[in-house]
Parts: sequence; structure tokens; C-alpha cells
Amino acid sequence: MSPPVPTAHRIAALRRARQHGWWRVVGVLTVLVAGLFALTLMMGQSLTPPGQVWAVLRGHEVPGASFTVGQLRLPRATLSVLAGASFGLGGAAFQILLRNPLASPDIIGISAGASAAAVFAIVVLGMGGASVSVLAVAAGLGVAVLIYGLSFRNGIAGTRLILVGIGVSAMLDSVIAFVLGRAPAWDLLEAMRWLTGSVNGARLDQALPLTGALAVCGGLILSRARDLETLRLGEDMAAALGTHVARARTTIIVAAVGLISVATAVTGPIAFVAFLSGPIAVRLTGHRGSALLPAALTGAVLVLLGDYAGQFLLPARYPVGVVTGALGAPYLIVLIIRANRTGAT
Repeated sequence: MSPPVPTAHRIAALRRARQHGWWRVVGVLTVLVAGLFALTLMMGQSLTPPGQVWAVLRGHEVPGASFTVGQLRLPRATLSVLAGASFGLGGAAFQILLRNPLASPDIIGISAGASAAAVFAIVVLGMGGASVSVLAVAAGLGVAVLIYGLSFRNGIAGTRLILVGIGVSAMLDSVIAFVLGRAPAWDLLEAMRWLTGSVNGARLDQALPLTGALAVCGGLILSRARDLETLRLGEDMAAALGTHVARARTTIIVAAVGLISVATAVTGPIAFVAFLSGPIAVRLTGHRGSALLPAALTGAVLVLLGDYAGQFLLPARYPVGVVTGALGAPYLIVLIIRANRTGAT
């Protein structure tokens, strides 16, 4: 009979097993993102052979493929990956920080703030291009500050912030409806992109602000992964474990809002990606390690799949936000019913 394994060795073995499980999930999601990215470049209304796709990516001129792949599919796929990762990472940061799956930027009004500002700029101010995006980012940050201020009462309670955010979001939706009701027909098409979320007409230069936001804001969020895990236990426990609660919370909120606002400014508010990515990532990892990076990869998978399905797998063509909205709405209903049955707030 073998001697019992010392407790310290058993704990170390369990920790290694958890880390290996987390890395397996990240590896599978990374391969899935790469595979969907390649599929998007090769398949559409016509099939482009992998050799031609690779030649285009290396900068060679290939008749037909240079336009189809280089100017149409590549920008679309690139923005899908970057926007999906941004929404997924930002949404997961909010949900973990506030310990509530409903604490998603597209539920609590941050995305609605960016959309309302963009629609107002297009329809009322006659703005376009980069100026609309800058105003949308500023509005997303402003709405986040407003929600934070209205919900602050001797600290931040997740439920109170969510309820305030839902109320602010409802008011912003009314503003959007009012503006659109008086919009000229030629402004409606551009304005609708800010309501549904779309990568139609994507350009590679739009990837630059998203890449910068992911590098800066995403990097800040990932660097605070340990603080998020301790904050999941509650502010008092986090403080006892050595986390500077106020500084960590402020850094995470500002970084997540900046990330979501920039993504919304580029693609519009792609519905429910921020809402779905975190819970899916947690289910995949089984609470092994931080859900932040898996959530970012999950968001990229959702947008790539949603855009491809909206373009080629459905009877008509739909923006990616319509497809992800159709996936997210039932989950929201199920989540609310489940919370009601268990007596949660």
C-alpha cells in the first residue's frame, strides 16, 4: 500500500491540473478563431483556394483574389476578430467586477450611450467619419460616469448599478427613436449601423483604433486579472487579501468602458456579444483560472460565426448584430427566469 500523498503535493498537482485545463481551453479557442478567420477569407459567394489567399496576405497581386480577399474579406474578418475580442473582454470584466451576469455594457447602457451620440451626430449635426466615432467614444465614457455617479451610495452595489444602467439605457433608446423618427431617408442607413452592429463596408484602417484599444485598455484589464478574481469574493475579502479596491475598480471600469466604446465606435453595438462571452468562457473553463482571455476569444468566435451566418447561411443577408441578438435574447430570458426561481435579485 503506497503512502499517502502529502497535502502540499496534492494541492500543487491540483493547481497544475487546473492550469493545464485552462490552457487547453485557450488553445482550442485560439485554433477555432484562426480556423474561422481562414474560412472567412476562403469562402463566400465564391471559393478562393488557400494558395491564392496566402499569396494575397503576402502582398502579391492575384487577379480577382486581391479584390475579393484583400479588400472585402480580410478587413471584414479582421474587424470581426478585434471587435469580438473587445466586446468579450470588456463585458467579462464588468460581469466579474460586479459579480452579476447582467452587468454587461449592452445591458446597462454604455453601448446605448455611444449609439445615441452617433445617431445624433449623423442625423442632427450632419457629421460623418472619424468625428462620429470620437463623439461615440466620449459619450460611452460619459454615460459610464453618469451611471457610476447615480448608483454610488457608500460604495457600488452591483444590483443598484445594473438597475440604474437599465433605466439610463431606456432613456437613451427613447432619444434614439425620437431622432430617427425625424431623420431624412439618406441618413437612416448609416444611423442603423449604430443600432444593430455591423462589419459591412469594413476597411483595414478601422482596425488601427481597435488594435490600440485592445493593446492599452485590454492590457490594463488583463494585468488586473488577479484583482478581479479577489474582487469576485467581495470588497472586504479583496481588501484583506491585499487588493487596493478603489484603485483596481476604477482602473478596470475605465479600461473596460474605453474598450467597449472604441469597439462600438467602429462596428456599432454588436448585440449581446459582451453579454454572452463571459458566461460561455466560464462554462468552458469550469472556473479554472481567469475567464478574461477565454472571454475575449469567445467574443471573436461569436462575431466571426455571426457575420458569416448572416451573410451566407440564412435566407437573406443580415448584419452580424441581428444574428448575435437572436442568440442572446433567449439566453437573457432564461437567465432572468433562472434568477427568479432561485430568488436572486
